[in-house]
Amino acid sequence: MTDPRDPRRRLPAVDALLAEPDVAALLTAHPRGLVLRAVRDTLEQARANDGAAPVEGWHAAVAAQVQRLAAPSLVPVINATGVVLHTNLGRAPLARAAREAMTRIAVGYSNLEYDLARGARGSRHALCRDLLVELTGAEDALVVNNAAGALLVALSALARDGEAVVSRGELVEIGGAFRIPDIMARSGAKLVEVGTTNRTHLKDYEVAVTDRTRLLLKVHRSNFQVTGFTAEVSAQDIAGVARARGAASLYDLGSGLLVDLAPWGLAGEPTVGEALASGVDAVVFSGDKLLGGPQAGILLGRRDAIAACRTDPLARAVRSDKFTLAALEATLALYRDPATSRREIPVLRMLTEDLEEIRRRGEALRKGVEGTASAELIEGESEVGGGSFPGAKLRTWIVRLDPQQMAPDTLVGRLRGGSPPVIARIADDRVVLDPRTIFPDELEAVARAVRAALDA
Repeated sequence: MTDPRDPRRRLPAVDALLAEPDVAALLTAHPRGLVLRAVRDTLEQARANDGAAPVEGWHAAVAAQVQRLAAPSLVPVINATGVVLHTNLGRAPLARAAREAMTRIAVGYSNLEYDLARGARGSRHALCRDLLVELTGAEDALVVNNAAGALLVALSALARDGEAVVSRGELVEIGGAFRIPDIMARSGAKLVEVGTTNRTHLKDYEVAVTDRTRLLLKVHRSNFQVTGFTAEVSAQDIAGVARARGAASLYDLGSGLLVDLAPWGLAGEPTVGEALASGVDAVVFSGDKLLGGPQAGILLGRRDAIAACRTDPLARAVRSDKFTLAALEATLALYRDPATSRREIPVLRMLTEDLEEIRRRGEALRKGVEGTASAELIEGESEVGGGSFPGAKLRTWIVRLDPQQMAPDTLVGRLRGGSPPVIARIADDRVVLDPRTIFPDELEAVARAVRAALDA
């Protein structure tokens, strides 16, 4: 039985609070369901606070809750971390051409599955196919919604009800607790592990192949490095064993690098062209990592292998929508000219940017926060991120803040809570901002955010 002296008994009823003139006025600007939920949430918070009314008053508390509920949960942020492919921040920002393509398709109908020449049903799988074939030299291509989906479809199409052979050193976790063995199990293929964690030899594959073997899988370790006493078998040798024994071969490339970035100090990541040249039947990679496009999974390879993937029942479950296809096609078109791709695709631009240009932006940012915080421009390191070029560091210039009156965690939290949110990082107990991943038109917003956070 509730104690009659309990202050929670004196809280207003929902209808009574809705009838308050100031609260009722919110109904003129917001849907009734939204205001009703805000009222109930506010009352629930008061109950949890032992029945204490909001310090700011009922109307102000309800109005603030309405604003929180009405605000979109997915919002743009400014990436000041220096991690170019930041998975938590959406990985690759899109090129202007890709953004415009998505907008153009969003405003009305499109020929997503309609053949304009024949006036009959068409296939969305044809939309990016020719461009991918043109750029890579592959016989055929297929686009699905992400790389894990592409791998799942390929395993299902090429190895279902049979065995798939893979090195123990390549049974990787690709993020979010998704692991290669789990994907293989879902595909209906039976996993056959060969070699050891650090060393796998060609004979390991040769011995493992039986009449039940349907696929040999090569997985590029794109998100970690194994050094020291190691050995692995090339995709070319794996493809050779597969052909000789009547099995298929698949190369999970990971990041999808279309251009060689070695001239800018980024070496060791195999390109899509190199993967196809190995002779494997199919190659799988992401569209939203080093390719610099939207989230997508891309399958390239021999015509019969891709045809099997295209007709597999799982291909429909992981098919891409019109926005992904529009953005991917626009991104791929930029690759027709290497200079244009490096200039227009944000990921490539950030990875190949001149160090002096980064220094100039850093100096502008440092000046923008002068007078509010002690800030200095120093040399530092950026990261590629996104499970690409593991261990690689990019020289950069960073703005290091030293707000002596505020703990670094507090400042980072205030920057994160601003509008727009600025995502910074802490290094050596200082808040640092890396201009490499801050777009030029965001510099003033970052400076304002720092000033506001320190003045709060």
